[in-house]
Amino acid sequence: MPNKTGAHQLLDALATQEVEFIFGYPGGAVLPIYDALYGYQKIKHILVRHEQGATHAAQGYTKVTGKPGVVLVTSGPGATNAVTGIADAMSDSLPMIVLTGQVATAGIGKDSFQEADMLGITMPITKYNYQIRSIEEIESVVNEAFHLATTGRMGPVVIDIPKDIMAQLTIIEAPQKQPVSLPNYQPTYLPNQVQVDKVLHALHQATRPVVLVGAGVGHAQATTELRTFVETYQIPTLSTLLGLGILPQQHPLFLGMGGMHGSYAANMALTQCDLLINIGSRFDDRLASAPSEFAPNATIVHIDLDPAEIGKVVRVDIPLVADAKATLMALNQAPILPQVDRSKWKDTLMEYQTHYPFSYERSNTQIKPQAVIEEIGQLTKGEALVATDVGQHQMWVAQFYPFSTDHQLITSGGLGTMGYGIPAAIGAQLAQPEKQVVIFVGDGGFQMTNQELILLKQYNLPIKVILFNNHSLGMVHQWQHTFFEDHYSESEFEQQPNFVALAKAYGIDAFTLTDPSDVQSKLAQAFAVNIPQVIEVIIPSSEQVFPMVPAGKANDQMIGVVRK
Repeated sequence: MPNKTGAHQLLDALATQEVEFIFGYPGGAVLPIYDALYGYQKIKHILVRHEQGATHAAQGYTKVTGKPGVVLVTSGPGATNAVTGIADAMSDSLPMIVLTGQVATAGIGKDSFQEADMLGITMPITKYNYQIRSIEEIESVVNEAFHLATTGRMGPVVIDIPKDIMAQLTIIEAPQKQPVSLPNYQPTYLPNQVQVDKVLHALHQATRPVVLVGAGVGHAQATTELRTFVETYQIPTLSTLLGLGILPQQHPLFLGMGGMHGSYAANMALTQCDLLINIGSRFDDRLASAPSEFAPNATIVHIDLDPAEIGKVVRVDIPLVADAKATLMALNQAPILPQVDRSKWKDTLMEYQTHYPFSYERSNTQIKPQAVIEEIGQLTKGEALVATDVGQHQMWVAQFYPFSTDHQLITSGGLGTMGYGIPAAIGAQLAQPEKQVVIFVGDGGFQMTNQELILLKQYNLPIKVILFNNHSLGMVHQWQHTFFEDHYSESEFEQQPNFVALAKAYGIDAFTLTDPSDVQSKLAQAFAVNIPQVIEVIIPSSEQVFPMVPAGKANDQMIGVVRK
């Protein structure tokens, strides 16, 4: 057997885990790994332009494939630049492997050049972290890291790697994907039958049931089982932001997204239901802004893989710690008990849907972002992979794009990270090159990670970038208007770059839309060609996201509700 460096052994261990891409940026501490990558055929390296971009690209890859994205960054500032993406992945329960370079073992703890304590820094924002201290550990650490990242409640794992260990030589057999046994880590996947029976009994008695769908259903690959369950029992269903697409927007039982910028029907269903079955959502504060007033008249069922989430935010009457797919299968296999008449409940919710839909004031003089999203929804038949940044446009997309399937929306949920959108779209397009990828981004978030646009040109990624330019930080602007007496403190951009010229500097076709009468024809032309494009859309700074549940208010205390 030939001698191999620790770096070669690391790459072989990653290849054994079926890693397709590494999103990375080189530096001194990881030069042995980059030397091993030279000519390495099993894994493709994507050279991002900032380490934060690497993490978000890996997240985009993970969002659409379900497989862990892999990031490689150097020590010190390279590693700390990745912290935001690590925290984002932790918040959204995304499996990710982050390889951080470290100074040589003799220099650790001595304030060496470009040293950062990544174990201490990332402890609260990772599922687990490692520092490799010998070349013999590499294979087992990689095996364990992938196992931890992809099982139970998924999340990011950091592997901190000293430079000298990557340069060491060893004679070792080719790595193999070994089963991992961790006696103290045994996630509960199968549901307790007693608790399943309690759910079925509560469902049998309920006259106003509703199902809340979170990202956990998508993570569990349980979309088919969820649809079977709600259709069998004819239960009206709403979703969180990250649960959009699991039940298609056009499905007759779907009420839309609930929470702060959710639909009137969804929020009233949460308020008026007598049984709430939450599957794979953690009751975050954007959904349950006033926990003590949340679903006040309901028996609450919470199905979640993580026992720490049960009862953390709202009271739970029937807890069920298990995998969403296994639980839904158990519910679907049970004999169907006679149900009480729920026609009045469904009629009430359908009336809410009809009379209080998402709406906006149309204009012949200004382009409305909602109209652009609706038009793109039609052009893509609701089937595109849709990435967003964070802000008003994120909520408009959630409200007006006709999502039809799971793993379709690529967005930052729990952490709400501006700058997420462009690199995440790149990771998604690399993962599924045959798919149409569209990114909606604001002029604020665009300027945080626009350097990654060069990858669209470099890798010929035909992503359509819809840049909503309202010359402000839109969501901040809206809150300052609504809650701070129009004190627009540092939320308006007095100077901006020429976004079209900037895109063209990256070698990407770009144009600006200012006339509402041009929207339909010019978008159709843009989506007819298979090339990357940046489409700047000038929208009014006064446009707001409604309806809205003010922070700390109950779900039925929405403002900006308009009756049709």
